[in-house]
Amino acid sequence: MDIKVILLAAAVLVIIVVGFILLNFFGLWFQALMSKADVSLVSLLGMRFRKVPAKVIVEAKIMGIKAGLPLSTEELEAHYMAGGNVLRVVQALIAADKANIPLNFKRAAAISLAGRNVLEAVQMSVNPKVIETPVVAGVAMDGIQLRAVARVTVRTNLDKLVGGAGEETILARVGEGIVATIGSAKNHKSVLESPDQISKTVLSKGLDSGTAYDILSIDIADVDVGKNIGAGLETDRAEADKKIAQAKAEERRAMAIAHEQEMIARVAEMRAKVVEAEAQIPIAMAEAFRSGNLGVMDFYHMKNVNADTAMREKIGGVGEQNKPKT
Repeated sequence: MDIKVILLAAAVLVIIVVGFILLNFFGLWFQALMSKADVSLVSLLGMRFRKVPAKVIVEAKIMGIKAGLPLSTEELEAHYMAGGNVLRVVQALIAADKANIPLNFKRAAAISLAGRNVLEAVQMSVNPKVIETPVVAGVAMDGIQLRAVARVTVRTNLDKLVGGAGEETILARVGEGIVATIGSAKNHKSVLESPDQISKTVLSKGLDSGTAYDILSIDIADVDVGKNIGAGLETDRAEADKKIAQAKAEERRAMAIAHEQEMIARVAEMRAKVVEAEAQIPIAMAEAFRSGNLGVMDFYHMKNVNADTAMREKIGGVGEQNKPKT
């Protein structure tokens, strides 16, 4: 009796397992079988335990088989578990195969895991992309500023896509080349007359070295005349020289004022000494009177001389004022 129960339980368990497998994976297994994708029920069950979406793997493998690409189920699972986009990698392989571009699953998976859009890279290899630079300003030797816009046609280099620089590097190098070319021109008119010289010069510098792209062409879309930088610099220089001259003049004026103040102080000091000396005259005269060195007649004679001198100075001053002006 116990054996029958065990056998019955085992049969029920088998039926449940088989039913579970058929209910969840029969459709995908049958789809793969009809597409000759060769995905077993055991593989589908293993994907469930490995938390890999069986539908994505089966669809990717069917897509590759139908395109004539022998893809391995294990490779597709491993790429998904590594964080890659399985469908995009398979689509990129199909696009590369149709365009006769050498690309295998290993390289495509490496490009995808590097964070690149491998499908877009293959599409850019077939259909090159046009990148437009922002406005790049350069100054010619005559001081005139020119503003240029360039369109760069690039094609993906799959061999350099992993580890190669991106579009930002291309734009930066092209902008640097435009500035250098404009700066080496003798005048802005020569650049306006032949803007293609910019693209030829820039293209000859091998700007795509170390990048993930091959530059096919550089076309100057627009060139505009900007500011007169040279005149502006000369104006700024003249203004600076003017300020320097004004500062030096102000310094000289301050020195002159200081010198004048010093001279005034010296004159005042001399006048003070004169006043001090004049104050000593009455004292000296009084002493002369007491000592008998100066008599009354001598004093009156001195006063007459002073009065006569004052009169002559006054007459002389009036004469100077009455002279005719020339």
